[in-house]
Amino acid sequence: MDMANQARVKETAEKFGSDKVVVILGGAEAESAGLTAETVINGDPTYAGPLTNIALKLPVYHIFEIKDLIEPEVYDAQISMMEMVLDVDAIKNEMESIRQQFS
Repeated sequence: MDMANQARVKETAEKFGSDKVVVILGGAEAESAGLTAETVINGDPTYAGPLTNIALKLPVYHIFEIKDLIEPEVYDAQISMMEMVLDVDAIKNEMESIRQQFS
């Protein structure tokens, strides 16, 4: 997660409250999605961005995990193609692992 996005997430959580913000990721790789999830939950593990030492404890999910909450037509048009080329199970497993580790 780059520094600009870290700043946006931090500002949003401060403005609306961490209890009213959910982060939805769309990263193509499990490892990068996991690193981003860790950042918004526990702070920037690279100690390089605005979330360094700031644990927002935000709930975070990958778009694949909330498929059932999205209208099927929208999901099919915008996301379903990626399910065919990405390792969806690895992404879901990584997200669950990060949430368990830092929750």
